[in-house]
Amino acid sequence: MNDILHPRPNPIVAAMYTLRDLDADVVLIHGPAGCGFMPSRRLEEAGVRVMTTGMEENDLIFGAEEKLIRILKHIDSHYAPNLIGVVGTCSSMIIGENLDGAVKKTDLQAKVICVDIHGCSGPNTSGAIRTLEVAAQGGIISQEEADRQIAILKRATLIEREKGLTSREYLEPHTGATKLSAAMRIVNTLKNGGKVTVAINAKKETAYGFADLIKAVDYAQSKLGGSTEYIGNLALDVGLPRIRRYAQDIHNDLSACGINNIKITGGLDEYPVLGDICSQSLEASNADLRIIAGLPHIIPNLKKDDILVTDQPREIRNYIDRGFEYSIGEINTHAAVMGATKIIPSELGNTIREIVDGGLL
Repeated sequence: MNDILHPRPNPIVAAMYTLRDLDADVVLIHGPAGCGFMPSRRLEEAGVRVMTTGMEENDLIFGAEEKLIRILKHIDSHYAPNLIGVVGTCSSMIIGENLDGAVKKTDLQAKVICVDIHGCSGPNTSGAIRTLEVAAQGGIISQEEADRQIAILKRATLIEREKGLTSREYLEPHTGATKLSAAMRIVNTLKNGGKVTVAINAKKETAYGFADLIKAVDYAQSKLGGSTEYIGNLALDVGLPRIRRYAQDIHNDLSACGINNIKITGGLDEYPVLGDICSQSLEASNADLRIIAGLPHIIPNLKKDDILVTDQPREIRNYIDRGFEYSIGEINTHAAVMGATKIIPSELGNTIREIVDGGLL
């Protein structure tokens, strides 16, 4: 197997995000103060307290169990959380820290689950999988739900190896085609009486950003004519409660705009396994122009003139190199949607609206 040279998501961070999805009140990173610093800031924007034991050099020699116990007791008494997730790091796992053993010595009021993971554990999904396993063991979720999500995550890992971030030795980031070029295609298709189909196959909270394309295209159609169809993995009855809340928020926002005719493909956590059903729905729509947003590479039978929209610059490089000229980067999506409770305006969506309102046709 070829070496993969570009940076990729980390199992530690995946564990932290999965604890967020489990509605953990506090995520305690047992490691150096700077471990997971940037994603920690984003998680705090989503309402999760992220804390660290701040391991130092002496802790690597003598261990940091006493520090972990002390900090857990402090968190329990000062913040009264219902659920604490303790996440291992390279430092604590390599020296063999016993996370569960430390928790047993604390006698906390809060429920605590420990995820013994580190950065060398494999693909990022290994961190999410381990978190789901211990959540099921601790009675946070059912074993059936854990098994469902683990199967989805394994599928996601396979897809990335086949045609995603780990499919090539090095993927140089690319910002994609201009928003104006894609927006002009969309508005001209509608103006000429054509049909535009928007398909969302988004990963969890990123749907808050990608769903704006449905709002923008619907707005353009109301002003210009033509016809539209909308497809999305926005099921309300699939996934953990937090993920269902995301879908409900988006439905509420779309409904307030009079958009209720979305063809549902599945849930927001099912994006890796919805490629075929999304492809079939796109084909059945008989659209003159198709927009696929979120993680388009999961969907088979894409057309070279499709507009592909993602927040991942390395995936955009993949799309551009494979001949998808209209690959669009919404690079700030993941940062923008943290803590969102309604759809966030996208750059492409705003460009569509500006063209329509500004009379640039």
